[in-house]
Amino acid sequence: MNKDLLKLLDLTGDEIITILDTADMLKAEQKSGKKHDFPQGKTLAMIFEKNSTRTRVSFETGIFQLGGQGIFLSSAESQLGRGEPIKDTARVLSRYCDCIMIRTFEQERVEELAKYASIPVINGLTDFCHPCQVLADLQTIREHKGKLRGLKACYIGDGNNMANSIIVGCMKCGMDVSIASPKAYSPDKEVLDFTETVTDCKFQLTESPIEAAKGADVIFTDVWASMGQESEKAQRERDFVGFQVNDEIMAAANPGCMVQHCLPAHRGEEITEKVFEDHAQEIFDEAENRLHAQKAVMYLLMKNNMK
Repeated sequence: MNKDLLKLLDLTGDEIITILDTADMLKAEQKSGKKHDFPQGKTLAMIFEKNSTRTRVSFETGIFQLGGQGIFLSSAESQLGRGEPIKDTARVLSRYCDCIMIRTFEQERVEELAKYASIPVINGLTDFCHPCQVLADLQTIREHKGKLRGLKACYIGDGNNMANSIIVGCMKCGMDVSIASPKAYSPDKEVLDFTETVTDCKFQLTESPIEAAKGADVIFTDVWASMGQESEKAQRERDFVGFQVNDEIMAAANPGCMVQHCLPAHRGEEITEKVFEDHAQEIFDEAENRLHAQKAVMYLLMKNNMK
């Protein structure tokens, strides 16, 4: 891996598999009570410019389980909220801490932070991508299906940061991917351009959820209106009529098809209560694996960055 985890586009398929293998190892060690082979006393600075449940708890718990500590920094509580340039924050935190995780809006903000930081930077979420979530998703699929290569992933809903990262992460691991989104809500052009460079698996972009779900081994969805899009909620509810994961969609998929949702879920909108509860075990395995996948990222980045 490079110094940072900014987006899955930066990683090779082999690097993603190394993260997943490390996540499996750390998960097994945690479950058995074995101490992790990781230098003690490391500090993770956690910058939150977007609200969070899973990202904060999993990162803070993860660094603690590795033998270090996390420091929570919100915009309201740090000088970033008073206009300090992020490049100055990067250089200051590099003098105090061993790694930075940031959950923010623009991808450019994460890229600038990494440019000026001398320590690893982890993207905890931007409007462009959500790499840590999809690493957890891939870990969960592999746990349940025993493999990744040769499977088909389907995503139904907004072509947002989740869709972008699902496309990249799944295809880099040899999975076919189909995306069903309304035309005005397609994934990012940079990601669609990436799909044209992949030769060992297939990609489909359609406005038909049923078509996308045919032959799927795992179906993903996400909320129709993400954080920062609250003012668009009514319009999006109209635009996404028919883009719901329900029994009809599941019937088009392969027998034993999994469901993954990054949470929080809006039951009755992007997914029905029945489908959610039928697949709750897989969905909450996915939520748990945020902890293990992110520990793997920290483990690999900080070990590689040791002076």
